[in-house]
Amino acid sequence: MDDIDSLQTWLAPLLEKLSDKQRMRLAREVARDLRAANTANMRAQRGPDGQAWEPRKQPLRAQRGQVRKSAQTMFQKLRTAKHLKAGAQGGDAVVQFLGRTERIARVHHLGLRDQVKPGGPQYDYPARPLLGFPDGFEERLKDRILAHLAGR
Repeated sequence: MDDIDSLQTWLAPLLEKLSDKQRMRLAREVARDLRAANTANMRAQRGPDGQAWEPRKQPLRAQRGQVRKSAQTMFQKLRTAKHLKAGAQGGDAVVQFLGRTERIARVHHLGLRDQVKPGGPQYDYPARPLLGFPDGFEERLKDRILAHLAGR
C-alpha cells in the first residue's frame, strides 16, 4: 500500500498538467493494463501477490456415464471482458465486475459462505483474491504514464 501512496504523490503533479480528455484516455489505458494483468493471474490460478490459489474441491467420483473434466481452470468466464470491465470514471482507472458477476466474484475474492446453486447446499469458499495490483505493476504503470506524457 505504501508503494501506491508514493506513486500517487509522484503522479499527482504530472496529472494536473493534463487536460480532462487526456486524463480520461490515460485512465482507460491504465485500466486496460490492469485488467490484462489480473486476467493473466486468474488464468495462472494465482492471486495478485503471486500466491497460488487453493485448488478446486474435486468430487470423490464422477457420476456414472459422465466424462470427468481434468484440470479445468477456475473463473474462465469471469475473466472475459464481458464480465471484467475496465474503464475510467471521473479521471480514475476502474476495473470491476458488474451485476451478478460482482456477487460471485466477491464471494470468491473474500472467501465467504454462499449457496453452491440456488436452493442448494451452503459452502464456505476459500479466499481466492481476483483483483489487485500484481507484483511489479507499479513499474509498468510508471512506464505507461511516461510514454503517454512523451507522446503528447
